[in-house]
Amino acid sequence: MLPPTGKKSLTDENINNPTERSNTTVACEICGGIGWISANVPMGHPLFGKLIPCPHRQGEAERSKVQNLRRELGTFREMTFDNFLPEGRPGQQLTVQQRNSLSGAYQLLKRASLDQDLQKWFLIQGAYGCGKTHLAAATANACLNRNLSTIFVNVPDLLDYLRGAYSPAVEESYDERFNEVCNVQVLVLDDLGTQNATPWAEEKLFQILNARYVAKRPTIVTTNLELDDLDPRIRSRLSDQDLVQKIKIIAPDYRRGAGDEQIQSSLSTLGHYHDKRFDTFRLRSDLAHEEQVILKEAWQVAYDFAAGLQDWRFAKYNEKWLVFTGGYGAGKTHLAAAIANAQADQGYETMFVVVPDLLDHLRAAFSPDSRTSFDQRFEEVRATSLLVLDDLGTESATPWAREKLYQIINYRYVARIPTIITTTLSPKAFDQRIYTRISDESICKIVNINVTSFRGSLTPSDRQMDPGVQSARDKLQGLSSNAGQARLGRASQGTRQKSNQKGKRNKSL
Repeated sequence: MLPPTGKKSLTDENINNPTERSNTTVACEICGGIGWISANVPMGHPLFGKLIPCPHRQGEAERSKVQNLRRELGTFREMTFDNFLPEGRPGQQLTVQQRNSLSGAYQLLKRASLDQDLQKWFLIQGAYGCGKTHLAAATANACLNRNLSTIFVNVPDLLDYLRGAYSPAVEESYDERFNEVCNVQVLVLDDLGTQNATPWAEEKLFQILNARYVAKRPTIVTTNLELDDLDPRIRSRLSDQDLVQKIKIIAPDYRRGAGDEQIQSSLSTLGHYHDKRFDTFRLRSDLAHEEQVILKEAWQVAYDFAAGLQDWRFAKYNEKWLVFTGGYGAGKTHLAAAIANAQADQGYETMFVVVPDLLDHLRAAFSPDSRTSFDQRFEEVRATSLLVLDDLGTESATPWAREKLYQIINYRYVARIPTIITTTLSPKAFDQRIYTRISDESICKIVNINVTSFRGSLTPSDRQMDPGVQSARDKLQGLSSNAGQARLGRASQGTRQKSNQKGKRNKSL
């Protein structure tokens, strides 16, 4: 007996009747609309004399399966590329890097979802609310629109789905469910790492990912964890650069209200120095002529460095690092903060931190009460776009402190990431490993501000800036305007207010 198909069977009568044939539910040249055909195999084959689904029927089954999968997406069906905001929510304050990471992920996944030969894996990393799930669901919906069988599932829900197969009330066997996940054309696993990490769960996840890895079936994984926090076997598969495209989104939680975002790191105390600008720097008339020349040259170097950062091509300034040396009250911190403020005004991520405070923050990350792991905090410092280390050399010179500082400085040296250091010490007094990095003239410029210390307010004569310096300052302000300072001014003001509040808490640590 034929399996029920739910469709009208064709008889000899209606096969020969064109009218009847045109009224049948399915008209197929292979099976005549029955849905089943005899297997064309030699005698002795296991399928000899048996009926198998017609290819046409299989296509319908696949389309039906896609429709079922689309329904199973539930609320995620509404998450598409059309309603994703690649520039962030209106009113949301984002740095340039945050916007770039968000729009870059959007463009990459949108292109991939339209690729006829979708082969890559995608690992989407980022904090809660950064847009990972929306982009993953948008990719799943785009694949379903192309009639690709696609499963989008939250990892804890997937494990519950597999466990449910052991229930006597479930018709599907565990193997059927497991094979469905392993073999579906496109699999999207959302929130890897949020599952209860039992040995059974870890083993099932590895088996699924390994099966798809070996078969190179398109897979998308989202997680808020670093690779080092995952099962080593899974980490190994996700680290394959030939197959896996990593996407890092650094945008803040979009669920937070407008004006509630923290555009700079909570470690940064730049808000305390918001008034330290190039136009407030004092070229002191009370100094001897030689010291005035030193101070003016230091100002000019800082200005050139800031202009190069804003242009981001270093067209006129090849060095990526600056080291300001000199006694207390010479103006080192003011110039370093002026560069950082010029960068922050453009919406770029900037971290200004006093070195002893930085080490205290890193130590605090080991506390059980810390919401941020040491690895996350350490990565935040060493990878920030512009790092200002103020008062290097005043920290407690323990072996641990020396090692952490070297690791940060060495990473940024190798990666050629802009860094500014202020110190009262001679560079030769540093740890030998650090000294060899900052003495590399191909990347670092050392500026010795050897002038008489001064602490006090500006005098009218000091406010009368040298004409050449005034012209350079105006030029720098012009660069800021062209790059969009007016558009980001409100965000920068809000940042300083937030940083003032955060900085007070950080000081208490």
